[in-house]
Amino acid sequence: MAAKLTLNGGIALVTGAASGIGKDTATAFAEAGTRGVVFADLNEKGAQEAAEQSKKYAANNEFRPLAIHKMVDTTTKEFGRIDSSVNSAGVSRLIGNLSLATTPNLNTEFFMKLMEINAKGTMLCIRAVTKAMAQQEPLTNTTARGGTRSLGRGSIVNLGSINGYIAIDCAKDHIRVNAVCPSWVDTPMMQASLQRVPQLGQIIQSVSPLGRAATVEEVADYIVFLCSPSATYINGTGLCIDAGITVTSHAA
Repeated sequence: MAAKLTLNGGIALVTGAASGIGKDTATAFAEAGTRGVVFADLNEKGAQEAAEQSKKYAANNEFRPLAIHKMVDTTTKEFGRIDSSVNSAGVSRLIGNLSLATTPNLNTEFFMKLMEINAKGTMLCIRAVTKAMAQQEPLTNTTARGGTRSLGRGSIVNLGSINGYIAIDCAKDHIRVNAVCPSWVDTPMMQASLQRVPQLGQIIQSVSPLGRAATVEEVADYIVFLCSPSATYINGTGLCIDAGITVTSHAA
């Protein structure tokens, strides 16, 4: 992480943690001082490798990584609670060769498979995690400058999701729900897109004010911030991580 946020313990659960943004986010939690990080992914071998790699970045002497498939029940059984949950799992039309068709030629069967993973999968994760968080005791954080501040019962961050209703619904249980909405990020998914559409690289260079895609670390750092004591009053918002594309595109 570029800026060293300190979490002073806590348990983080990250989906899609075998690669890309999910893997770097889970590792960033370890570096920030969490007591445990759960690397959840259908790619169990990749999740186990990522969990093992995270140990060399861990700042907490009691740190324990765990790679699992059955997430919430196992996490609460092993660690007793879930303080931060990041929904990073998802697929594009290229992952696993689900389809190589262009958007105008996609069939409904493929679309439903995509939505089953990206939309329904996220919803099921949020449902299970919020149920677990609502039953656990809130945590507090004390500093010399600010005194004692409630951290609530947990924090949830979704990638690219519309989460306003969920945030309002969970506020009564002191669970914060936010979203990060990155543009292009240099992940295995983007590299697959570059192979299929070589001109995409030139498009990114010309459209992005920085002339490049984001690194996974640049996205992971903000996710960890949203789960930290520094973000206790941030709820129901979505941040565009796009180097300013949103504010400069109309001026082009």
